[in-house]
Amino acid sequence: MTRVPRGYIARRRRTKMRSFASNFRGAHLRLNRMITQQVKRAFVSSHRDRGRQKRDFRRLWITQINAATRKKFILNRKMLAQVAVSNPNNLYTISNKIKIIN
Repeated sequence: MTRVPRGYIARRRRTKMRSFASNFRGAHLRLNRMITQQVKRAFVSSHRDRGRQKRDFRRLWITQINAATRKKFILNRKMLAQVAVSNPNNLYTISNKIKIIN
């Protein structure tokens, strides 16, 4: 019986996974099973951390706003929210003064 060469589908799948792992080190770059595990883990982490990044930046911005307003004004976030509802024009002038200070 003659030898039948295998198809290219599995090789194509492994090559695709290997392209995702191009920046990994050691066995995570060389062994197919390790590559598959680590790439899946990296995708899970990146998916999770996209949401976490949004939360972290929101917290950072709130902290920066509070620090800038405490520096010059006696305002906190609740007061700024009240000003935004009652008189938006004053909020714009306050925010412009904060930008000038920073």
